[in-house]
Amino acid sequence: MADTAVQAKDHTPTVEGAPKPAGALDARLAALTLPQGGFAAAARRDALTRLQDMGLPGPRDEYWRYTDPRPFNAPQAAAIAVPDGQETPLFDTLDKLTLVFVDGRFDEAASDDLALDGVEILTLAKADGAEWAAELYGKLEAAGQHPVRRPFATLNTAAAPDGLLIRVTGKPSKPIHVVHRRASDGADAMWHHLIRVEPGAELTLLETGMSGARSNSVIEVDLAEGAAFHHVASKRAIEAKVGIGHIFARVAARAQFKSFTLAVNGTMMRNEAVIDIAGDDAVAHIAAAVLGDGGKAPFHQDDTVFITHGAERCESRQVFKKVLKNGAEGVFQGKILVKPGAQKTDGYQISQALLLDERSQFLAKPELEIYADDVKCSHGSTTGAIDDEALFYLRSRGVPRERAIVFLVLSFLADALAEVEDEAIRDCIYERLDVWLTLNAVQ
Repeated sequence: MADTAVQAKDHTPTVEGAPKPAGALDARLAALTLPQGGFAAAARRDALTRLQDMGLPGPRDEYWRYTDPRPFNAPQAAAIAVPDGQETPLFDTLDKLTLVFVDGRFDEAASDDLALDGVEILTLAKADGAEWAAELYGKLEAAGQHPVRRPFATLNTAAAPDGLLIRVTGKPSKPIHVVHRRASDGADAMWHHLIRVEPGAELTLLETGMSGARSNSVIEVDLAEGAAFHHVASKRAIEAKVGIGHIFARVAARAQFKSFTLAVNGTMMRNEAVIDIAGDDAVAHIAAAVLGDGGKAPFHQDDTVFITHGAERCESRQVFKKVLKNGAEGVFQGKILVKPGAQKTDGYQISQALLLDERSQFLAKPELEIYADDVKCSHGSTTGAIDDEALFYLRSRGVPRERAIVFLVLSFLADALAEVEDEAIRDCIYERLDVWLTLNAVQ
C-alpha cells in the first residue's frame, strides 16, 4: 500500500470546554426515564451532576472536530425500520455462554442460565448489587474524564437501565457471548457492563449484533494483578445505524487487557477507549478492523483511544485498519501518555486506511506525550489505494479481479486480526469477513 498524506477537513479552530449548545442537555435528559434507587443510586447522582457541569459536546470541542455530535445530542433517536431476518451469529460454532440483550435490555428467556464456573453474573436492572459492584460502578468512567471530557459516557452512567455485572474468580471453561438484537424501530438503547477480574483470573467476552436505532454503551473493566481480559466485538449495521461505545479499563501489575472490534457499516459510529495501565509489567492492546461503504448511506466511523502508562516495563499496542469506499469516512484519534517514572515503556500505535475510491477519506490524529526518558514509543499513520502490482500479480496467476481484491483486503487487515489471541475465534472472524467481502457485503 502506497503511503500518502493523511487527508484533513477544513475545520473551525476548536477549544476543549467551549460553550455547549443551549438547552441540548435539558432536552436530552427530558427524553429519558432515569433509573431510581438501587446500589448505583449515588454513582448515578454523581454522574448527573458531572454531566450538567460539562454539558454535551458542540462543534468546537477538540475531540469532536472530525465527528458531528448532533446525532448523539438529539433528544430522540431517528426511527429505523427493523430489518427482516437475522444473520447466523458470528460465533455460532463455539462453545459459549450466550446472554441476549434486546434494545439494551437483558432478555432472560432468550439467554442461557447465568451459571458459569469461576464467574458471578448479575444484571444491572435486577441486582441489589454486590459490594464490589457498588464500589466500582461509574468509578473508571469518572476517572476517564480527565484530561478529556466524555459526556456521553457520563450520560450512560447516569441513565443506563440495564447491563451485566460480571465478577471473575477463576478461569471459566468457555467465553461469555453477549448478543445484541433490535426489536423496535425507534429504540434508544443504552447499557452499562461492569467487569471485575480478580487476581490470576481470566475472561473472554464476545459481543455481536447491533441494538437500537441509536445506542450508547459503556464497559468498565477492572483487572487485578495477573488477571487477563480478552474482548472481541463484531458490530455490523445493515441500516442507517447511529451508535457510540465506550470502554474504560484499569490494568494492574502483570495483568493483560486485549480488545478487538470488527466494525462493518453504520451511518455514524464512534468508539472510545480509555485505558489506565496502573501496575508494573502490564499489557494493554486495542485493535479494530473497519469496513465502510458510503454507497447507500453516509458512512462515518470514529475510533478515539487514550492509553496512559503509569508504571514501569509496560506494553501497549494500538492497531487500527480501515477499508473505505464510495465516499466513506474513517477517523482515528489515538494518544499515548507516559507519566513520569513509567520507565521501560513500550508503546506502539499504527492507524492505516485502504481507500477503494478517490471520494473516501481518512482523518488521523496520532499523539505521543512522554514524561519519562527510558521508553520506546512510536506512532504512524498511512492511507493509500490497492497496490496495483500486487493486484496484477494475483490476476496474472488466474485469480479473478474480485477475488484478488478480497485477498488484498484480508491481507491488509491481518495485523489487526492478529490481535485476536484465540485461534478459533480468529478463524471465525476470517471466515465471516471472506463471506462478506465476496458477497460485496460492505454496503
